[in-house]
Amino acid sequence: MNNISKTDWEALAAMTDEEINYSEIAPLTTAFFERARLWRPQPKVTLKLQVDADIIEWFQNASDNWETQVQAALRFYVESHKAYQGN
Repeated sequence: MNNISKTDWEALAAMTDEEINYSEIAPLTTAFFERARLWRPQPKVTLKLQVDADIIEWFQNASDNWETQVQAALRFYVESHKAYQGN
């Protein structure tokens, strides 16, 4: 995996909620919750799909979990176009 976290997870896990600095996190607004959507897992379908080699190579180099990342990219595309089309 190329994206190695620099977070000290053990130190973070040992902290209480009061010790964690949340000051840089913007509060969630009512508008955020009005637009929020609950994602439920959908049944998966196996298919054979031809994709440009450089696209698959990019996803494979970006993440060990590249198939899930491709799924997320496709999900984002579909949902954004649904919103644009009014579906």
